[in-house]
Amino acid sequence: MTTRRRKFSAEFKARVVLELISGEKGLMQASREYEIKDSVLSRWKQEFIERAPQLFAQPETDGVQEARIADLERMIGRLALELEMAKKVFGSSSYHGQGNE
Repeated sequence: MTTRRRKFSAEFKARVVLELISGEKGLMQASREYEIKDSVLSRWKQEFIERAPQLFAQPETDGVQEARIADLERMIGRLALELEMAKKVFGSSSYHGQGNE
């Protein structure tokens, strides 16, 4: 008989690992309570600890994002200027929009 592999959400894994790290539960206690092998829980804990520094790391794309924001701000400025010019041109023409015939 084959056993079906269980899948656990990231939230569940994080909660269990935090219980282990905080000392709220011991490895064997959590293993029995959640019916998960202690080796699996140890692996989750190790992975959690290894990835923790990434949480506080600055994204490497900051420069790329700042350049993109600057480009978009320039584009907005240019479009705003074009809109104002169009309003002046069409505002002084004989056509005043819909409904004014």
